Amino acid sequence: MLKSPIGRLRLLGLLEGISLLLLIGVAVPLKYLSHDPSLVRALGPIHGLLFLLFVLNTVRVGVEYHWRFATTTWKVLLACVVPFGTFYVDRNILAPMQKKEAGS
Repeated sequence: MLKSPIGRLRLLGLLEGISLLLLIGVAVPLKYLSHDPSLVRALGPIHGLLFLLFVLNTVRVGVEYHWRFATTTWKVLLACVVPFGTFYVDRNILAPMQKKEAGS
C-alpha cells in the first residue's frame, strides 16, 4: 500500500476517516456527557493535520498522475470535506486506480 503515491493517499484517507470517527463518536460525546474536553483537545489537532495532509497529497497525486480536475481531483478533495467521504472515495476511486496501476 505504501509503495505508490496512490497507496499513501489511501492510507491518509483511512487515517483521516478514522480520526473523524473517533472525534465525533468518542471525544465529542465525552466532552458533553462527562464535561471532559481533553480528548477533543488531543484528537482535534491530529484530525486537522490528517485533513491537511490528505488535501495536500491529493493535489500532489493529482498533478503527478495528470488527473483531470473536473473528473477526478475535485471528487477526491470533496471526500475529505464530506464526513466519511474518504472511505467512499477510497473504495470507488482510489482502490481501483491502485489495482489498475499494479496490473500494468
